[in-house]
Amino acid sequence: MGRMSGKVAVVTGAAQGLGLAYAECIAKEGGRVVVTDVANTTAAVEAIKAAGGEAIGITADVTSDDSLNAMVEQVEKEFGPIEVLINNASIFASLVLKPFTDIPYDEWDAVMRVNVRGPMQATKAVLPSMQKVGRGKVINISSGTMLRGAPMFLHYVSSKGAIIAQTRSISREVAQHNIQVNSIIVGLTESKGVKEHEQLSKLKAPTLAMRAIQREMLPEDLNGTMLMLATEDSDFITGQSINVDGGAMNQ
Repeated sequence: MGRMSGKVAVVTGAAQGLGLAYAECIAKEGGRVVVTDVANTTAAVEAIKAAGGEAIGITADVTSDDSLNAMVEQVEKEFGPIEVLINNASIFASLVLKPFTDIPYDEWDAVMRVNVRGPMQATKAVLPSMQKVGRGKVINISSGTMLRGAPMFLHYVSSKGAIIAQTRSISREVAQHNIQVNSIIVGLTESKGVKEHEQLSKLKAPTLAMRAIQREMLPEDLNGTMLMLATEDSDFITGQSINVDGGAMNQ
């Protein structure tokens, strides 16, 4: 039996990239995974099923209560109550690095709406489902950019700093329901979005030079931490943020 056997897990923004990597890992460990995204999830679900996993895909907008509530209703009907939520959906790879003085306010608001409000809305939507089973794990995805104050990316960096505060605050509100809320602070990873982003690709060399572990960070490097936070291994851990970056922030 896998570490996620019998658990129903929702991963937002999982049509590709790191979200898909989390979903594939959960399915490999025996979980019943729900791939959600505003993009088409068909290819992601087919890939998981082809590898022997159990998955469904649902189009869901993390900034819409109606969309999220419909997603929860469908998941409970097909798989049962939700026990794990990974708040991965965010605006990232589509952003162009620029001075904060050049960031349009509508772009700032869009990043905050998806990256900060989105995880709160998704957590709010799945809370009643977790209460039905008397337990739950919420994993919020932050970014190492906020630890070092990465320039030219202020809206994204600010949004990921807010995730740490949100993790700490919500963890105290839901602890009474046996729900743990934690965050993974993700270093620059060789995801599809980073590989295809010319500006982000240029950051790989200086980032690698900062690391104690001198190699590129791969999506699967996050799976161990994710599984620990998604299982009983973390039943007495909540409100915490774990930095996974190969030791870059040790310096």
